[in-house]
Amino acid sequence: MKFKFCPICGRKLGEMFCGDEGRIPYCEYDNELFFDTPKPCIMVAVIKDDEILLLKQSYIYKDSKVLVSGYIGIDEKAEDTVYREVLEETSIEIQNVEFLGTDYIEGKELLMLTYLASYKAGVLSKSKEVEEASWVKISDALEHMKENLIGQRVIKKVLDRRKMY
Repeated sequence: MKFKFCPICGRKLGEMFCGDEGRIPYCEYDNELFFDTPKPCIMVAVIKDDEILLLKQSYIYKDSKVLVSGYIGIDEKAEDTVYREVLEETSIEIQNVEFLGTDYIEGKELLMLTYLASYKAGVLSKSKEVEEASWVKISDALEHMKENLIGQRVIKKVLDRRKMY
């Protein structure tokens, strides 16, 4: 979030130079700096044997599939969001959740926390916000994600991890 108005008093913000952070939105009245805050999201690669779960959500990418993802709710841990989003979007349960790292979508105010998880139980069934949900060979996953650069980076991490074991 980029602040333009003070969330305390509502006045239009000026700027203050703040060392190596540069010029930061500043409220002279409240004597407060307001740093940009990205929206935290999760993205999870769900693995079942040698397959990965991919979704089709055209409102995100017209010609690419995506991994399960979603916004972290207020008063919710990122790991809890991983379990919740997978269950909500696909009706399956996961286990062995492992943090892969952070990423971002260039030009967007999103901080992506990426995870790897394994299938535990349930029958794959898509939610209303998902057009299609299917298991795809991990080795073929990149072919389905041509527009989805962040998804490609996560898939490459998954492939690298599988080579290590």
